[in-house]
Amino acid sequence: MTEGEVESEGQAPWALMARGLLNLYWVLSWLCVLLMVETVSGAGGPSAGTRISFQFPASGVNQSPVVDCREVCGLNASNRCDFVRSNPDCRSEGGYLDYLEGIFCCFPPDLLPLAVTLYAFWLLYLFLILGVTAAKFFCPNLSAISTTLKLSHNVAGVTFLAFGNGAPDIFSALVAFSGPRTAGLAFGALFGAGVLVTTVVAGGIAILHPFTAASRPFLRDIIFYMVAVFLIFTALYRGRVTLAWALGYLGFYVFYVVTVVLCTWIYQWQRRRSLVYSVPGTPEMLSGSEEDRVSSNTNSYDYSEEYRPLLFCQETTAQILLQALNPLNYRKWRTKPVYWRALKVFKLPVEFLLLLTVPVMDPDKEDGNWKRPLNCLHLVISPLFLVLTLQSGAYGVYEIGGLFPVWAVVVIAGTALAAVTFFATSNSEPPRLHWLFAFLGFLTSALWINAAATEVVNILRSLGVVFRLSNTVLGLTLLAWGNSIGDVFSDLTLARQGYPRMAFSACFGGIIFNILVGVGLGCLLQISRSHVAVELEPDGLLVWVLAGTLGLSLVCSLVSVPLQCFQLNRVYGCCLLLLYLTFLLVALLTEFGVIHLKTV
Repeated sequence: MTEGEVESEGQAPWALMARGLLNLYWVLSWLCVLLMVETVSGAGGPSAGTRISFQFPASGVNQSPVVDCREVCGLNASNRCDFVRSNPDCRSEGGYLDYLEGIFCCFPPDLLPLAVTLYAFWLLYLFLILGVTAAKFFCPNLSAISTTLKLSHNVAGVTFLAFGNGAPDIFSALVAFSGPRTAGLAFGALFGAGVLVTTVVAGGIAILHPFTAASRPFLRDIIFYMVAVFLIFTALYRGRVTLAWALGYLGFYVFYVVTVVLCTWIYQWQRRRSLVYSVPGTPEMLSGSEEDRVSSNTNSYDYSEEYRPLLFCQETTAQILLQALNPLNYRKWRTKPVYWRALKVFKLPVEFLLLLTVPVMDPDKEDGNWKRPLNCLHLVISPLFLVLTLQSGAYGVYEIGGLFPVWAVVVIAGTALAAVTFFATSNSEPPRLHWLFAFLGFLTSALWINAAATEVVNILRSLGVVFRLSNTVLGLTLLAWGNSIGDVFSDLTLARQGYPRMAFSACFGGIIFNILVGVGLGCLLQISRSHVAVELEPDGLLVWVLAGTLGLSLVCSLVSVPLQCFQLNRVYGCCLLLLYLTFLLVALLTEFGVIHLKTV
């Protein structure tokens, strides 16, 4: 978020929220098949109880010797199932499905490729869930909250909007930091996404649409990001993150937010003093045509308004409910090409479940997206979803006094509240406390993302066991690509449509939030649970290659961009792409031992 984009920040949040939409285009709904397979395997397995809460392992688990779970593929096929069931290193911390037990206990050895294929499709579907939830439910509710709290656009951009765009990365990091064996996933994903965004995305923008970067915002963001990377690098070198360091990461991001707000205020003050005089084509400002295009693009989000009939007929409550639960726009369906329709079919189950469980408040609509029957239904279903999702359902199945489960209490209380709300409101006018649904939608969508991120981390670790890959290389490739693919395509689309400065500024503002809050909050939560510092176990040389490449890309940009007078051309973009390809090659050669440190 740059100072020069203050004028157009009213539109920028919606343009940036579109970044998550491109995470949706993934394939195949193997959800039902996998749920049936894993439910059967988990129902009678000895690990079923241990996944309820990763804080309290089942008794006797720690009696087994801890062996690297990746050794399972070197055993005889008949011993693999017992190994993953008895070895604590193979146990999933949180989540609903035990993927390793599913691979080695439910599938015969000759069907291992089929199991891996099914898991790969399920992984893609999990990324779809992350993308849909973040783009259509999490971000709009955050926008509604910021509007309700009357936050300025620049403050909302570096707080709520950054959280919304980085939700998959943040929740993946929080889940990964919950266990020492998966901490490498968090560092791999955060550093890998940083390298990807600062090289592929930034380079692609320069190639598609050469432009002049905003000098002061660029220098501010890249310097802050370099300091953040240095602080994380220091934690890796020390091998641990204490409470003071975790709070320091969060405090440094607060300092960044204050700096952005202060710089914006100073910039506006200078413009007012100069009688709003500006030089045409100044890098810190969007051109008039660009502002017009942003505005027209924002208005396109209300494309359905033109279909409103001139004469309204009163809809019944049942019609409102059915229409609100329908994720398909038939007019849009008829005008879209075949490939769009095919992709939409894969998204429909997820969108329907999200519509059923997550309320969405839209302050830009006259009625705030008030759907009386559905919102009343949300008062029952959303709290029930919360207790059944929090800590993988541990709180929901807890019985009060050994007799009455918590979920039943939530259903009774929610039903009573829904009944009062239904009879005290009307279909046509939202209630005065309708804004509370934005907070309920925020919590529910956050737990959707957290649940999906937990499964992503667990399935990536399982694939790492099968292929004997380190968590770091899985994080910097699959997890980083999956969480960042929307950012890549949406930013490149923005650049292609003529908004290169907006897309370029989004490259750095979001990843500063991800790395500082992801590591800081993840370690803080783990310290609050264990009351000890988080011990880091870097996967050898690969972590240092990853951190070094990210630092090198930032230093190259910091030196080369000012030398080019902030003119970003195609040569600069090609150099960044070449740097990323070189990084991937070195990282893979390091993972497979071709590049290694000599032992004395």
